[in-house]
Amino acid sequence: MEIPTSKEDAPTKHIFILSGQSNMSGRGGVTKHHHWDGVVPPECHPNPSILRLSATLRWEPAREPLHADIDAKKVCGVGPGMSFSNAMRERAGLVGLVPCAVGGTAIKEWARGEHLYESMVGRARESVKGGGEIRALLWYQGESDTLHQHDAESYQVNMERFINNVREDLGLPSLPIIQVAISSGDEKYMEKVREAQFRINLPNVVCIDAKGLPLKEDNLHLTTEAQVRLGHMLADSYLTNFCTATPSSSSFT
Repeated sequence: MEIPTSKEDAPTKHIFILSGQSNMSGRGGVTKHHHWDGVVPPECHPNPSILRLSATLRWEPAREPLHADIDAKKVCGVGPGMSFSNAMRERAGLVGLVPCAVGGTAIKEWARGEHLYESMVGRARESVKGGGEIRALLWYQGESDTLHQHDAESYQVNMERFINNVREDLGLPSLPIIQVAISSGDEKYMEKVREAQFRINLPNVVCIDAKGLPLKEDNLHLTTEAQVRLGHMLADSYLTNFCTATPSSSSFT
C-alpha cells in the first residue's frame, strides 16, 4: 500500500533514520534455527501514524519486522524502531521511519563512498521528497568492531567522520544523532569500543547505554523485551535532548 505524500494530503512527517547493524535492524524473537517467532508486543503494534520507507522507496504502513527488505540476507525480528515510534506518536503526529541497518557490518563499511553509506544517504534524501523533515539519526553499531584491536582503537575517529559526513551530505549540519553504546561483542575489545562511543563529543550527539538490557542465548542480540525498552530509551533521549515543544504541541525543534 503506497501512502500519499503530497503536503496537502498529509501532516508533516517527522522522519527518523534507523541505521547500524543487527541490533538496530532487530533480532528480537528470531530463534537459533533462524526463524522469527512472529510475536509483536503491544508497544510495537502498527499504527496509521507510523510509516516506513520501503526498499523500493515507497512510504507504507510500518510493521515488524521493519528491516525485512533492507537487512534481507538475514532473518529479522523485533528491533527498537516500532516501540520508539509508538512512544513518539503523541508528540510527533506522523512518524516516518527510514530503515537502513544491516547486520554484521563494521564502521568502515559505513564510510563515505561505501555501498551502505551511499544507500543510507540516498534513502534519507528520498524520504523528504514528498514532504517531511529528518529529525534524527538513530545509530546502533559497533559489535563488529570489537573483534580486532585496530578497529576498536580507530572507532572514535571513524564514527566522528561518519557523523560529519552524514551531516554534510544531507545538508543538515546540526542533525541530532542518538547512538547506542553496545552491550555485546568480543569481550577482548568491547570496552574499547564502548569507551570510544562515550568519548564522542560533537554537538547534538548523545549516547544511551544498552548495557544491562537482556540478551538472547547467543549473548549478542537483544531480546524482544529488550528491544521494546531500547525503543523507549531512544524516544526519551530524543524528547529530552532535542524536542522543545510543550506537552500539548506537536512542533519539534
